[in-house]
Amino acid sequence: MDIKQNIIQVTNLRKEFKSYSSRSGLTGAFRDLLTRNYKVMAAVDDISLTIKQGEMVGYIGENGAGKSTTIKMLTGILTPTSGTVLVNGMNPHKEREQFVRTIGVVFGQRSQLWWDIAVQESFRLLKKVYRVSDEDYNSHMSHVIETLDIGPLLDKPVRKLSLGQRMRCELAAALIHNPPLLFLDEPTIGLDVLVKLKIREFLKEINETYNTTILLTTHDLSDIEALCERVVLLDEGKIVYDGRLDQLQAGAVEGKQVEFEFIEPVAAANLPQLPQVYWEQKDATTWLAQLNGDERAVSKLISTVIEANPISNVRMNKVSTEEMIRKIYEEGMAIS
Repeated sequence: MDIKQNIIQVTNLRKEFKSYSSRSGLTGAFRDLLTRNYKVMAAVDDISLTIKQGEMVGYIGENGAGKSTTIKMLTGILTPTSGTVLVNGMNPHKEREQFVRTIGVVFGQRSQLWWDIAVQESFRLLKKVYRVSDEDYNSHMSHVIETLDIGPLLDKPVRKLSLGQRMRCELAAALIHNPPLLFLDEPTIGLDVLVKLKIREFLKEINETYNTTILLTTHDLSDIEALCERVVLLDEGKIVYDGRLDQLQAGAVEGKQVEFEFIEPVAAANLPQLPQVYWEQKDATTWLAQLNGDERAVSKLISTVIEANPISNVRMNKVSTEEMIRKIYEEGMAIS
């Protein structure tokens, strides 16, 4: 497959659901038996999206923004109300049997492993389901098992695994057939830091080794920062940003802090008072400048401060992705 080929191609994708409401009182209950009140809600509202092979894309948004609904349509679980979906060159809903052999899926709150049997028995069953040869299974899975450090877990029933252990096994199970496309829906939910780091490093490795395309949906934005150069931001079923994460961060100068460490204590009256700059004292020699404005305003602030007062250090405190996304939703910040 050409690396420039679109592995996911979505055009005007829409998914509607009916939301029913009940009338009050006994009379209302009888009326509901005959006719129901409902309104049509668009969980995904005419979105268009392309993802190329080898990309690692973060698909983010608030609860109810339409992320999981999109994933379910891309994996063939839900049928779109309208629009077209092509994933790995196939329609996920019409070519389902062939299609599922080309994707891997990990849902953080659902398991594809059998609860009461050993992990390796689940792997063997999935191997038969996906019709993976012994040679391909042994060569590929030996690397996966070693990298995820799940060798000691293979003989244990799934029900006896901790959450972190189970999620590593779930990830391995999704890769038994070495799919070119991997969907991850909240894969690190509830996991401790060390397990998260191990999973992130593994995902980077399979992306580099096999050119695996990864679409990651998560509320843990540190996962996005660690793995994805590109983010797609969803709000009320619509895509409000699709581009590089660093460009989104660069456009969010508002809320950045410039931290100045002065050689000697400085009074507030001696600090330059510039438009859209708000000062906060951290200690006797350290001040934080909260800045609203573009990058030229940042440069002007730093040069003005340095001219007026000798400093020992200056640093830019980067806005976290989580804080940036929160502001986008709370304040309706315009992004392009």
